[in-house]
Amino acid sequence: MDWQKLKGKFIVIDGPDGSGKSTQVKLLSKLMIDKGVPVLPLRDPGGTRIGEHIRGILLDNNNADMSVRCELLLYMASRAQLFSQRIEPALRQGECVLCDRWISSTYAYQAVAGRIGPEVVLKVADTALERSWPDLTIIVDLPSEVGLERISGTPDRMEQKGHKFHQRVRDAFLELADMRDDFEVIDGSSSIREVHRKICEVIERYVHS
Repeated sequence: MDWQKLKGKFIVIDGPDGSGKSTQVKLLSKLMIDKGVPVLPLRDPGGTRIGEHIRGILLDNNNADMSVRCELLLYMASRAQLFSQRIEPALRQGECVLCDRWISSTYAYQAVAGRIGPEVVLKVADTALERSWPDLTIIVDLPSEVGLERISGTPDRMEQKGHKFHQRVRDAFLELADMRDDFEVIDGSSSIREVHRKICEVIERYVHS
């Protein structure tokens, strides 16, 4: 596999809470470095000074009264800052940007599970972002109850939304993946090493497509 073909590509690993996507971003980033690919690992929301402040507001359990539309706008604000400040410059320089979550999460959490509708989310994304969709999105899928059981420590504001909400999130990720050719779904219920292997297989197919 020619890993150098990943230079200048924007790849997202997404999925329900507890799916292990953050761990997988770290593993894939390390592998890319070992292969000599310049890589920028990021998280969404966050990744910038402004974005991290917004992340704190979004996940703070003291903000339980936050409306879904407010969530949507805050997520997009963080994302707009992340794209302009870090993602776009990195892509121009030929780095592979590897991001933990992106617009696929807002589709799942706010558009579907939060019930404000895909058309609202996608319209806001088109307005807020210079580029809405990555080159490749990998969804790490697993049952919502399994993911929620994996969460350690005190659940944040989004994690506390309940089983039915998180089941709708999972269904939305799978629905979106069915609609888009630039999405791949892998089973996240196996070991960390096995999930990493499956992600590498997806990357290899993408490079050779």
